[in-house]
Amino acid sequence: MDNIINLLPQVFEGLKVTLQVFILTLVFSIPLGIVVSLGRLAKNKIISKVTGFYVLIMRGTPLLLQIVFVFFGLPVVGIVFDRFPAAILAFTLNYAAYFAEIFRAGIASIDEGQYEGAKVLGFPQKYVFFKIILPQAVKRILPAVANEVITLVKDTALVYVVGLDELLKIGKIASNKEASLVPLIVVGVVYLGLIGIFTELFKRIEKRYSYYQ
Repeated sequence: MDNIINLLPQVFEGLKVTLQVFILTLVFSIPLGIVVSLGRLAKNKIISKVTGFYVLIMRGTPLLLQIVFVFFGLPVVGIVFDRFPAAILAFTLNYAAYFAEIFRAGIASIDEGQYEGAKVLGFPQKYVFFKIILPQAVKRILPAVANEVITLVKDTALVYVVGLDELLKIGKIASNKEASLVPLIVVGVVYLGLIGIFTELFKRIEKRYSYYQ
């Protein structure tokens, strides 16, 4: 019990890094994902192909490889990032691609008649998208977004590759030092707690959007 109490300050420090990576990735990747999804749906073939190629690269290569490339590869051509910004950039670009495909599917699933009806009523295009189309799309894609968010919680452990002391790395170090699995169990409980919180949050959000049928 004393070992667990002594471990908690380190766990909280690791949790702080994990949450920072998690929150900043969502803050940057979701808006970028929406922009890329609109590019994928654009009638302009060049924009559609460029955004499609971006999605292919980001989804077709491992996130770990992308983190390594941003932090260790880009300096070769003179582009240098510190550890934390490099991790955030790699996570943002990767998750934006996944969110883009989710949003693209949600937007494309809305019946064309709704666009036409809004146009007949004289609503501005921006109003139609943000007030009519996007809320319905969000309702349909919430389960997929929730799944990506939960995956992101666990993927934050990959920042160890650039030397950041996130939650799992702290647990591994303590486990090796004490020759015990207890620190890893504590870390596992923390991850479960985080995922439980986000799962409940998304349930409430889905309930909030339940009136969009």
